[in-house]
Amino acid sequence: MVKKVYFLADAHLGAKSHTDSIDVERKLCRWLDYVKPTAHSIYLMGDIFDYWYEYKHVVPKGFTRLLGKLSELTDSGIEIHFFIGNHDIWLTDYLSVECGLMLHFEPYIVDIYGSKFFLAHGDGLGDESKMFRFLRKVFHSKFLRKCFSALHPSWTIPLAHAWSSRSRENGGVASYLGEDNEYLVRYAKLMIVEDPSINYFVFGHRHILLNLPIAERTSVVILGDWISLFSYAEYDGDTIQLKQWEK
Repeated sequence: MVKKVYFLADAHLGAKSHTDSIDVERKLCRWLDYVKPTAHSIYLMGDIFDYWYEYKHVVPKGFTRLLGKLSELTDSGIEIHFFIGNHDIWLTDYLSVECGLMLHFEPYIVDIYGSKFFLAHGDGLGDESKMFRFLRKVFHSKFLRKCFSALHPSWTIPLAHAWSSRSRENGGVASYLGEDNEYLVRYAKLMIVEDPSINYFVFGHRHILLNLPIAERTSVVILGDWISLFSYAEYDGDTIQLKQWEK
């Protein structure tokens, strides 16, 4: 039997938009138990945490169930890839050293069972919003990160969660904007002009479920979220399917 490859994004653990974030964490651990027997590898495609910042000697409180389960799976030999999102960009080496995750800070192109995948969280790709581009530069600034590190976590963590909650409330409920208006779809169409051998673009970030063919052998997959959809993608070496867990 061919082992499967799984993709999941946007759990936003710790977010106020969850009625019970620990319950969502438990649900995510049940999903990891479910895929464990059939998984070749798992790709966590960003914003798994609503906020994550690694100080030199401090990491955020909580998430012990998930971190333990991820460690269990990597110890068993399953590859788990972790992509930074726009909410959990401030990683160093804690998750790789303690949990055995393979970290990705940039888009990643990989061959899986003979198909070429372009993988990224999706933030900053094709989004023409000037405000978003400005905020992205701020969040990725090494100098500003050093300044942020000088503040005590008692100040920074509540501030980060407040910003995250307000950002999501202002953004409203995500809905499909149509093929011509989805910037990740537009970005993928530009990319296949440069590299027509890409078979799948897999993104998170937009919190919508989408599996859209954009060329004869190319599709764009957007993974939904674990706030209301509890969705993931499954690739068996032949086709990729979007599914929902305990829905």
